[in-house]
Amino acid sequence: MKKFTFKGVLDGFRSSVAQPARVDQEIVETLRPDNFQVAKTFRHGFPFQPTALAFDPVQHLLAVGTKSGSLRILGRPGVDAHVRHESEAAVLQMQFLLNEGALLTATADDSIHLWNFRQKRPEVVHSLKFQRERITYMHLPLQSKWLYVGTERGNIHVVNIESFVLSGYVINWNKAIEVCRKTHPGPVVHLSDSPLDASKLLIGFESGQVVLWDLRTKQAELRFQSAEPLKSVSWHHEGKQFMCSHTDGSLTTWPVRQQPRPLNVSHPHAKANKDGKPESCKPIQKVEWKSSKTGEAYVIFSGGLTYDKAGRTPSITVIHGKTTTVLEMEHNVVDFITLCESPWTSDFQDPYAIVVLLHNDLVVIDLMSPGYPCFENPYPMDLHESPVTCCTYLADCPSDLIPAFYSVGSRVQKRAGFSEREWPLSGGEWSPTSCSYNEIILTGHADGSIKFWDASAGTLQVLYKLKTAKVFEKPRARSVDGSDEDPFAIQLISFCPESRKLCVAGASSHVIVFKFRKQESVSETYVLEIPIIYEPTEEEDCSPDYEYPPRPSLAASSKNDSLEGESKKSSLEYTSALRVRAGQFKKPPGFQAHLVCLTPYINGDPPGQITALSINSSYGLMAYGNECGIVLVDIVQKVCLMNVGTPDLYGNADPYQRVPRSPKKNQGDNNRDNEDRCRSPSTDQINGVCVSPTAGKQVVGAGGSSSSPRGRPTEPVRRSKSQDKLDSSFSRSRSSSMSSLENISSEAIQCLAFADSYTKKSDPITFPTLWVGTSLGSILTIMISVPPAGEARHTQPVVVSPCGTIFRLKGVILTMSFLDCNGALIPYSFEAWRDENKEGKERIKTPTKSSNNRMSPTLSSQQEQQCGDRQFVVLTSEKQARVVALPSHNCVYRQQLADTDFVVKAEIISLKDSVCLVCYISSGHVTAYSLPSLRPLIDVDFLPLADLRIARTFCFSNRGHGLYLCSPSEVQKFTVSSEFCVSLTEMVGELFLPHDMPEPPKESFFKGLFGGGSRSLDREELFGEASGRASRTVAKHIPGPSANIEDMGRRVTSVTSEVGRAHQMMVERGEKLGQLEDRTQRMMNEAETFSTTAHSLMLKYKDKKWYQL
Repeated sequence: MKKFTFKGVLDGFRSSVAQPARVDQEIVETLRPDNFQVAKTFRHGFPFQPTALAFDPVQHLLAVGTKSGSLRILGRPGVDAHVRHESEAAVLQMQFLLNEGALLTATADDSIHLWNFRQKRPEVVHSLKFQRERITYMHLPLQSKWLYVGTERGNIHVVNIESFVLSGYVINWNKAIEVCRKTHPGPVVHLSDSPLDASKLLIGFESGQVVLWDLRTKQAELRFQSAEPLKSVSWHHEGKQFMCSHTDGSLTTWPVRQQPRPLNVSHPHAKANKDGKPESCKPIQKVEWKSSKTGEAYVIFSGGLTYDKAGRTPSITVIHGKTTTVLEMEHNVVDFITLCESPWTSDFQDPYAIVVLLHNDLVVIDLMSPGYPCFENPYPMDLHESPVTCCTYLADCPSDLIPAFYSVGSRVQKRAGFSEREWPLSGGEWSPTSCSYNEIILTGHADGSIKFWDASAGTLQVLYKLKTAKVFEKPRARSVDGSDEDPFAIQLISFCPESRKLCVAGASSHVIVFKFRKQESVSETYVLEIPIIYEPTEEEDCSPDYEYPPRPSLAASSKNDSLEGESKKSSLEYTSALRVRAGQFKKPPGFQAHLVCLTPYINGDPPGQITALSINSSYGLMAYGNECGIVLVDIVQKVCLMNVGTPDLYGNADPYQRVPRSPKKNQGDNNRDNEDRCRSPSTDQINGVCVSPTAGKQVVGAGGSSSSPRGRPTEPVRRSKSQDKLDSSFSRSRSSSMSSLENISSEAIQCLAFADSYTKKSDPITFPTLWVGTSLGSILTIMISVPPAGEARHTQPVVVSPCGTIFRLKGVILTMSFLDCNGALIPYSFEAWRDENKEGKERIKTPTKSSNNRMSPTLSSQQEQQCGDRQFVVLTSEKQARVVALPSHNCVYRQQLADTDFVVKAEIISLKDSVCLVCYISSGHVTAYSLPSLRPLIDVDFLPLADLRIARTFCFSNRGHGLYLCSPSEVQKFTVSSEFCVSLTEMVGELFLPHDMPEPPKESFFKGLFGGGSRSLDREELFGEASGRASRTVAKHIPGPSANIEDMGRRVTSVTSEVGRAHQMMVERGEKLGQLEDRTQRMMNEAETFSTTAHSLMLKYKDKKWYQL
C-alpha cells in the first residue's frame, strides 16, 4: 500500500500544475563589472557665479573662475576644459604664466595654486596656504619666477613659483607708508612693476595710498596719496605715468615723480548739478590704459555712471581720444580684460578686443570695427537664457534628426549687428572626431521654450528653438504676488524621435502635442478642456466592469445628465487664465502645435500638477497624469478617451481608504501653492512641477456622456503641506510603503508606459496596453483596442478598459520596461515620420537605433506557443526592482535597491550589445544591475544629492551616457561605460600648443645711450637664498598629485644612482683588496727570501774569528 506523506502531497500538487518554462535560465548575460566606469565627461554652459578672469595673449586662452572653485579654460570652439579646486573655495584672482602652459589661482581660503595645462586635463602642481594673512592681490611679472602676493594686512610677500617656497624678502606696510601716517593704509589692492624699471614695484592700498617701492634699496622711493579710496591702477606703457580709479567714479593720473597732487582728475560720467559740483557716481571698479601705434590711447573702465543710472545699466566705457562710448550690459560686470597684440607692458599694446565677464554672460567686444560690435559667441553660453526646468537626453538617436532640426533652425533669420571678424579666443587645438552615433539634448525652460542641442562628439551646439508660448494668447497682466510668473514653464517632455511627435507638459497643467513639418503651414490648433478630479463618495453602487467615456462639455452636460447630476454640476465653476490662439494662423517650419489639452480651475481651485507624460505614435495615443488622476487622449481623432481619478483604476479592489481634503484648508493654502508652483528648479532648487491657471475651448470627445462611476466633479485633491516644499516624488515617506489601512488623500500617477503586452495570465497573444505606476507603488494596466490603420483609424473609436492592480512594490514607481524571452529589450512601437507636404510618396521609415543594441526580434506564432512565458517586465520603484514573467505573472527575480535611502532615477539602457538597469541613489551612488537576473554589477559613489535641481534633471540614456544640471547655467555629462572612458582622451581638445614668444620691444639708440630704456633686475639675487628664510608659520607648502609623482621619481632616481654608486664603490673596493692581497703576497715572498739569505749568511760566518773576516 502506497504511503502518503505531506511532502508527497505537495510534490503531486506541484506536478499537477503546469509550471512555466524557465527560459530565463538559458539567457546569457554578457555584462561584467569591468564594462563599467563612472566618470564625468563634458561640461557645457556658462560658468555659474563667475568671480575672476584671465587671458594668455600668446596662447589665446581664456580662464574663468567661479564662486564654487571651478575653473573653465576656453579656446577655439571645442577647446573647453573644466577642473575644480578640492577646497571648493571661491577663485579671487587668476594669472597665466604667459606661453608656459601654467595658471596661477588665488582662492578665498588664502591659498595660491599652480595649475599645469600642458596635458589635456589640467592638474595642480603646487599649493601654498597662507596661515596668518588673507590674500587680496597677486602679481607675476612677465617671464619671472617670483610672485608678489599682497595681503589684507598690507604686507607683500614673495613666492618662488618653481618650488612654491616663500622668500625671506618681505615688504611690511609700516615701512611702505610715511612715518607720520597715523592710520593703517588698508589691504593691498594693486601690485605691478614699472614698465621701465623692473626694480620698482607699484603698491596700491585700499585707502588711496600708492607707493613706488625700490626693491634693491628696500625702501619707498615715491608716495602718492589720493583723496578717495583706491579701486585699481594701470600703467602707461612708457612707465612715466599711471592712472588710478576710485570709489567716487573719478580717474586720477599721476606722474612718476614726487608731487602732492595728480596731474589730472576727471569724472567721466559726472555732470555738474545746480551747485556746480559734479554728481555723485558709482565706483569705477577697474581701469585699463592701453596705447596704440596707430592712434591715441584707449582708456577702458567699468562702472562710474551716476547713481540714477548705474544701478539699472551696468556698463563698459571706452574713451578713445576725445570720443567716449558707453556700452550698456545686460548683467552686472564681474571683470573685464583688454586683449592686446603685445604681452610686453613697455611696448605699444594695440588693443583689439575686450572680454567682459558678466554675472550671466560672456561678451567679447570688437575694438577694431566701428561702433564696437560684439562677437557672436560660439560657446553654448545661452543655455540659461531662460532658467532650465527639465532635460531629456537622446543618445544613439535616428541619424536624420540633427540635419532636420538644423534645417528648420537655420531658416530663422540670423541676428544682425555682430562683428564680422573671427572669434579672438583661438587657442588650443580640437579636431572633431567621427562618432558612430548622434546625441541630442532637449532642454525645457521657464519661458515655455524648448531648445534642441546637438551633443555629439563632446560638443554642444543649439539646433533649433521652439517657443510654446506662441500657442497661447498673451496672458493678462501678471499678478502682484507673482503667482503666475512662469505660466508656460516646461515641466515634462515626451518625444518620439522616429515619428518626430513631441509632447510637453507645462506649468499651467497644460499639455501640447506637436508634429514636425519642414514647411510652414496655416492651420487651427485643436483644444480639449479636460478636468481631472476625484472625491470619495459613500455610494459604491458600481460594478468593476465599467466604461470610461470622456467628460462632456459644459454646454452639453445639462442636456445629457439627469436633474440630480445637473444640480451637482451647476455648482461647479470652470475658470481659466490662459487661452489658446483661436482660428487659423501661420505656423513656422519645425514643430507645429497640433493639439492642446487644458486642465481648468474648478471653483477657483488650481488643478494638480502633471507628474507623468507619455506618447505613442503607433497607437496614436497620449497619456498624462497628475496628483489625483489620469487622462488618455486619442491624438488622431483628437478626443479624450478617459479622464478619471486614480482610485477609479482599481475598480472595487481599491485597497486604500480615501479621505477627502478640507476645502477650507485648500482655500487657505491657495496663495502659498501658487507662489511655490511657478518657480523653476534652477532658481529655488525645488524639484516640483509648476502649476498655474489654464483656459481654453473645450471639445467634446466621442462616446457617452456619463460621469465617472466612483467620482463626482467636486473639490479636486490638493497638494499636501509637505508637497508645498518638495516635489511629489520627494515628499513621501521613504521608510516604508503605505499600508492599506492608512487613510490616503491622494495617489499621483508617476510612470506611464505603452506596450504590446499581456494583462491576464490567460492571454494567448499581446495586446496594446498602458501600464500605470503610482506614487503608492501600485502598477495598474489599461487594455486598449485600436482600430486598424487607414480610414478606420480616423472613424472608429478607440476602446479602453482598465484591468485593475496586478503588482505592488514598495515606494514610488519610477520606470517600467519590457524584455523578450531572450532578455533583449523590446523597442517601443512607433509610426515612422513622413513629410505630409509630399503626397503620393511612400513612407520612409526613420532609421532606428543602431543594430548593435540588444533589441528584441519579433517572435513568430510558433515560437510564442513553444514558450510558456514570452515576456519579462522590469518594474522599478524607489526602493526595489522586480522582473516578472508574462503572462504567468511570476516574479522571477527581485532586488532591494535601497534601504534607508531611495532611488532618484532609474532607467533600463543599452550598453555593449546588452541591456542593464542603472540607478542613481539619494546617497550619491550610481548602481547597475544585469538583466533579467538583477545581478549587481557596480556600486560607485558618484555625486552627492546636494541640490534637488540634480534630482529634477538627472537622466540616463543609451550607451551608458547621462547628464544632469550641475548648476542653473551648466550641464554636466557623464558616462558609466569603461569603453567610452578609454576613447574620451581622443575627444578632448589640446589646451597648450608650442608658440614662439613675441620679441621684446627694441630700445632706441638714444634711450640706451642716456639710460632712458627699461632696466632689468636680478630677482634671484634679491629674493633667493641671500634674502634669508621666511617664517614657517606664514604659509604652508602643499605639493600637488603630480608634484608627488615627480618627487617620487626624483627619489627613485636618486636611490638608483646611490645604489649604482655603492655598487661601483664595492667593485673598486674589491679591486683594491685584490691589489692589496697581491702586494701582501709579494711582501711575504720577499720576506722569506730575506730570511733565507740572512740565515745562509749567518751560517757562513758563524765559526770565523773577527780577524778572519
